[in-house]
Amino acid sequence: MSQTVYLSPDEIRQRFSRAMSAMYQAEVPQYATLLALVDEVNRETLAADPALAARLAEQHELDRLDVERHGAIRVGSAAELAMLRRLFAVMGMHPVGYYDLSEAGVPVHSTAFRPIDDAALARNPFRIFTSLLRLELIENASLRRRAEAILASRDIFTPGVRELIERCEAQGGLSEEQAERFVAEALETFRWHRDATVDLDTYTALQDEHRLIADVVCFRGPHINHLTPRTLDIDVVQRRMPGVGMNSKAVIEGPPRRDCPILLRQTSFRALEEPIRFAGERQGTHTARFGEIEQRGMALTARGRELYDRLLNDARRRSVGLDNEAHQHALAEVFVDFPDDEEMLRREGLAFFDYRLTEAGEAAGPVDTRDLEALIARGLVTARPITYEDFLPVSAAGIFQSNLGGGQNEAYAGNANRDAFEAALGAPVTDELMLYAERETASRERVLAALAG
Repeated sequence: MSQTVYLSPDEIRQRFSRAMSAMYQAEVPQYATLLALVDEVNRETLAADPALAARLAEQHELDRLDVERHGAIRVGSAAELAMLRRLFAVMGMHPVGYYDLSEAGVPVHSTAFRPIDDAALARNPFRIFTSLLRLELIENASLRRRAEAILASRDIFTPGVRELIERCEAQGGLSEEQAERFVAEALETFRWHRDATVDLDTYTALQDEHRLIADVVCFRGPHINHLTPRTLDIDVVQRRMPGVGMNSKAVIEGPPRRDCPILLRQTSFRALEEPIRFAGERQGTHTARFGEIEQRGMALTARGRELYDRLLNDARRRSVGLDNEAHQHALAEVFVDFPDDEEMLRREGLAFFDYRLTEAGEAAGPVDTRDLEALIARGLVTARPITYEDFLPVSAAGIFQSNLGGGQNEAYAGNANRDAFEAALGAPVTDELMLYAERETASRERVLAALAG
C-alpha cells in the first residue's frame, strides 16, 4: 500500500500567493498596472547596476524578485484571528512581531504571519500583515455592541477550509488534491464582496467612528486590502506612478534613500472608490483597497532600531506637510547621523549580519584564532547583511491613514495590549529581533566551527 505524499507548507504557500495575486489583479485592475511598472523599473535597475544584479543572483534573489512580498487583512474578532492562525500554519506561516497601531490613531493591533526559517524564506517570503480590530476602544457603547453583534453573526471561513485545516492538523499535511482544494477554499476568505452586510445607516455610523471600523465590520469577510510587490528602486516607481494613471500617496514611508538600505520603505497608490450595495438595496461607495510597493533593506539590532526611531521622530517633526521630494531631503539631512557603510554598521552593532566562509576560507585548514574581525580581514569570512522581513508600525499606520482618509484619533492612542492580542490569537507571537539574532549567532558559530577544523 503506497504512502500518501504530503505537499510541503512552502509549496502550498507558493500556490496560495500566486492565486491571491491573480484574484487581486482581477478585482483591482490597477494593481496589474502597478506590477507591470515595478517589473519595468526592476529590469532597468538591474541593467544599470551589474554589481547589484550579481549580488542578487549570488543570493538567489532574482528568481523570487517578482513574487509579492506581502498582503494585508483586518479581522474583527478573537475567533477569526485564532482560526486564521491555524489557516496560515498550513502554509508554514507563523505570527511574528506585535504592532500597536493605536499609537498612530488606528484602532487595531497586529502581527505578521510569515515563514521564519531561511529555507522557507528563500522558497517564498510571502506574508500577511494581520490586524485585529480593537472594539474596546469604541467609546460609544451602543455602537460597540452593534459592531460586536454583526461580527458574531458572520463566518469568514468556508466549511471546506475548516475541514481541510482540521485534516492537515490531524494527519500532518495535505495531499496534492487536498492542497489544491485548500488554496481554492482559503481564497474565499480574502475575496472582495460588493454587498455589505449592514444597512447604510449602520455603515455610516461605524464610518463616522473610524473608516477602518466600517471596513472590518460591514462585509462578509476580511477582503485583502492590498498586495505588495518588491521594487529595487522605490523612488523611481513613486515618480512614475502618476504617468500610468495612479494617484500615489504623498510621501514614501520609512528611512531615506541610502547606499546601505535599512529596514523597509513603502509607498502605494491611493485606495479606489468602489460601489457597494447595502442591505435594503441602497447604493453607496467604499474606499479601502489599494496597491503598495516596498523596498527592503537590512535588519537592525535593538541598538540600531533605537537610533532609527530617534532620528525618524526628529525627521517627522521637520517634514510635516512637505511633498515627497522635500520630505526625503529632510530625512536625508537627519539620517546623516546613521552610518551608511556596511563595515561600520557591523562594527557598531547596528545591523544583523550572516557570516559565511569565502572560497579561501573553505580551502583553509584549521586556523589559530576565533577573532571574527581578524578572519574577515584575512579574507576567510565574509559578512552579508540579513534582510529585514518584518514591518514598521509608523509606516503601516501611515499607509492605513492615507488610504482610509481622515487623521489620527487621539482617543485610541497609547493602548498597546500584547497580552490581549496573544490571548485572542491563541499563541504567543515570536519576537522578530530574536529571530535575526539567532540567525546571526548560528552563522558565526558555523564558520568558526568550520575553521577550527
